[in-house]
Amino acid sequence: MGEKKRGAELGDSAQKVLSSARGLVQSVRNRHIPQSNSDNSNDTLLKSEMEFHNAAMKNDVYAMTKFKEEKVNINARNNLNRTALHFAVAGNHVEALAFLLSHKARVDVADKHGLTALHLAAWSADLRIMQMLIKAGASQNVTSQDGMNVLHFAAQKDKNDIVDYLLKELQLNDLNTIDAKGRKPFLLAAEAGHLEMINNLVSLELFTSEKDKGGNTALHLAAGNGHSEVVDVLIQLWEEIDDPNEDGATPFYLAVEGGHDVCANLLLEAGSDINTTTKDGDTALHIAAQNGWCSLVSFLIGKNIDLTPEPDDKNPPLHLAIINNHMPVVDILLHSEYDINATNQKQQTALHLAAEFRNIDMVDKFLKAGCDLRIADQQGKTALSTASRSNHTLIVDMIIKAERYYTWKTGLAESIQETDVSLTFKQDHSTHTSQVRSALWKLAYNQLKSQEWKRLAQLWKFTDMQIKTIEEQWTGKTSYQEHGHRTLLIWLHGVLLTKENPIKCLYEDLVQTGHQQLAENFRLESSNSMESKKCTIS
Repeated sequence: MGEKKRGAELGDSAQKVLSSARGLVQSVRNRHIPQSNSDNSNDTLLKSEMEFHNAAMKNDVYAMTKFKEEKVNINARNNLNRTALHFAVAGNHVEALAFLLSHKARVDVADKHGLTALHLAAWSADLRIMQMLIKAGASQNVTSQDGMNVLHFAAQKDKNDIVDYLLKELQLNDLNTIDAKGRKPFLLAAEAGHLEMINNLVSLELFTSEKDKGGNTALHLAAGNGHSEVVDVLIQLWEEIDDPNEDGATPFYLAVEGGHDVCANLLLEAGSDINTTTKDGDTALHIAAQNGWCSLVSFLIGKNIDLTPEPDDKNPPLHLAIINNHMPVVDILLHSEYDINATNQKQQTALHLAAEFRNIDMVDKFLKAGCDLRIADQQGKTALSTASRSNHTLIVDMIIKAERYYTWKTGLAESIQETDVSLTFKQDHSTHTSQVRSALWKLAYNQLKSQEWKRLAQLWKFTDMQIKTIEEQWTGKTSYQEHGHRTLLIWLHGVLLTKENPIKCLYEDLVQTGHQQLAENFRLESSNSMESKKCTIS
């Protein structure tokens, strides 16, 4: 999902054909033959032949006449197999073309992409050029490497006068064939969003609901590329607007995949199933979340798309938003009461993924939303274990803070509830707590001995798993100092939530564990710290 641009691209060789045409047109505008290290188109030409090509680009018939008098080969081909005729037609130069045709220039030479002058005329020139080439004997049925004929190019470029000439005057209805991707001119016009061409082809009875080789109809192609006016017309002609392509994607799904709100809404109003799924089991909400289309995520939720995660879902929409770091989409889903505890195929919750990706903001968001911290993935790892395995100490500490907070909240709801608005589990950098935090740092790094932090942790009812995950960060013999510091900060977070005096509490706990002198030292160190009533979580 998302890796394929379903129904929205031309094939590789067709792209080269069109790029070739655009390159020729740009050549004329810039008055030089395109050159690059990888594609030098002149190194097979004699100097006079190259200058003759140049003159054709500039529509300089006087110079072309002089070169012809000097016996220049007017059909000389460059490395791309292009002749002066290609350049004259690409530049829409009637005079240069007339000169070349009057001197028997070959009209059916194909360049290395199978592109003839007639193809170029349908793509970049006007009807007069087309008529001159056909009167000179140019083959109307020749196709490019991608199987595209002149009608394909004219429909794709919105050349209605050329289409009318080919079909009405010349009666070349056999040009209405499929290209190498299985697309008729009608599909190419829909893909390009040419409303006038679509209406013209319908009037010429060339409308088709046939599918290309990818299973895409004209409606798929128009919707996937955001051509709302064309979609609006095609809907009136369609019998089954939810017909899936080879990937199981409907036009509605492709509209959402491309981020096209208007097309998606038109299709829904016409009766498309909002809960349609692809062969991979993906809904429109999946692809909108994956691509970060906030307006479409909100739109789909407003249209009552099913928010119930499937148990075998590889990655539910919330997980896809996390993987692609789309925080606004996460916010929308959470606000819509999406199941925050839904799991993917690996039994990972949103919190597991946020911890694995070390996304502090998302971890904090899920912790505040009250996600279930006990859920284990296929490997039996909780989000805390995942964070510990990723060696991200800040997230480990955040999850421990949350575990302790929700344990306290169960029994102390009245005293904690009022702090919920400003609740965060991130590292505390507030000025209100700076002095007490400084005192805690000095206590951990200068006074507590190796195992003393554990005794405090046990006194404060840290679980064995919480102590273990703090210990997992091992940097050497002095690691206990960092372990103690982290433990003290986690403890401080809880004390401030319950609006207790941290200095008084720690003093009493140090005394209780038999550290009278440490208690006195800490109180002295903290004597000028903040007033406890001003300590608020931030």
